[in-house]
This record gives sequence, C-alpha cells and structure tokens, in this order.
Amino acid sequence: MGGLSIWHWLIVLLVVVLIFGTKKLRNIGQDLGGAVKGFKEGVKGANEEADAAKPADDAATHAKIGGQTIEGEVRKETSARS
Repeated sequence: MGGLSIWHWLIVLLVVVLIFGTKKLRNIGQDLGGAVKGFKEGVKGANEEADAAKPADDAATHAKIGGQTIEGEVRKETSARS
C-alpha cells in the first residue's frame, strides 16, 4: 500500500511507449545523453582553466609547507602605556 510494484512501472512504461513510440523515445534518450556529455566536458574544461590560472609560485609554496599543520594561538598584545 502506498508503494508502486514492478507491475505498475511496467504498465506505465507500456503506456509511454504506446504514446510516444520507440523512435521518438530513442531520439529523446540520445539528446539527453548528448546534453549530459556536453555538460561533463564543460565542467572539465572549466576545471582545467581554473588550474591553468593559478600562479606557478602557489605550487612552490605548498611544496615548502609539506602538508604540516601548525597550531598556534593569537593573542592581542596589551601595552602598559597610559
């Protein structure tokens, strides 16, 4: 109750195929796949551009640190001047 069984989904699929036809559904699938592929290529290209825009000395700075975590505490210096 409340959930759809496999038979419900098969009936829905059959109705969709009867309404649109297999050729139109195939074309829609190809168009959707092409759009997803284009989106992935666009994201990959944007990441490559961002990596290329980083200055070269940024990599040298990270290499000097070597992944060490430095912990410390910042305190405000108070002067005795009045």
